[in-house]
Amino acid sequence: MAADSNRIAVHWGGHDERAWDAAHGAAGGSLQQDRAYGDAMLSLLVPVLRARIDIDGEPAALVQLLVRRWGRVGAVALCSRGPVWVREIAADDKARVYRAIRHSLPLPGLRFLLVTPEEAAGQRHGLSPLRRVMTGLSTVKLDLTQDADALRAGFEVRWRNRLSSAERSGLDVQRVGTNPNQFRWLVEADMAQRAEKGLSGLPALFFERYALTRTPAGKAMLTLRADAGRDRVAAMMFLIHGSAATYEIGWTTDKGRDLHAHNLLLWNAIQMLKSQGIRVLDLGGVNTGRSAGLARFKLGTGGQVLTLAGTYLA
Repeated sequence: MAADSNRIAVHWGGHDERAWDAAHGAAGGSLQQDRAYGDAMLSLLVPVLRARIDIDGEPAALVQLLVRRWGRVGAVALCSRGPVWVREIAADDKARVYRAIRHSLPLPGLRFLLVTPEEAAGQRHGLSPLRRVMTGLSTVKLDLTQDADALRAGFEVRWRNRLSSAERSGLDVQRVGTNPNQFRWLVEADMAQRAEKGLSGLPALFFERYALTRTPAGKAMLTLRADAGRDRVAAMMFLIHGSAATYEIGWTTDKGRDLHAHNLLLWNAIQMLKSQGIRVLDLGGVNTGRSAGLARFKLGTGGQVLTLAGTYLA
């Protein structure tokens, strides 16, 4: 344990897994702050640090950091899409929490802390704008606590029309199992399209490891496939983390694109995730320049656009 005042204490390691999962789920924490995400990274030999931060003896935040070391010289700890604030915290106290985390990092040598807070640009979040090193991405979040009729009514007209067309097309939607042998083809297809388009993302083996982090595995991911006759023409994978889910992989053929298979798959996924108690679906980043078609698809759901504050040197 380390502290930067009598009020704030940072507890590194030794956390109860159920307590962490419960707090993360109640707060609607991001994928990157989910314990299962960290466990999957650990299995890939990526160093991970976890801490619980208390204020006046009461839990205030959870933080999960991925670490990159430079031999014995030093290390950078990255807090991506976090910390998870488990209760309302004033911006000034958040600033003190960040200082306490940085000062108590259990790393040798030079230590740097990079933070990408899960907070909107323009909000007070306790990090100095003079220390921002990267602008924030924009993502689309869909509120799944709405009933199905309200969600469908919120789709942009063309998006809804394409969904109706896909529903009439005869496409068959199948749920893909969580055994890695059942979804590995989709991950490989995603790796191929990433290479073709010069995109980056999670390593291929991550998805297999993530699927093994929870029992039953259906609480870790949802993968759907659309078939036209005997041919699979599209698929989507969603990673589940607590009370939220994140759209992670999408793949389609020309035929699947013509039949608007992704509209049908996403609508089915929304209903299945709702039935599992998922409250928020993060559709991932939107880039209207580089991936305009994908951005239009996500924006067409009527979800809320969230532009994050950016990445800061804490």
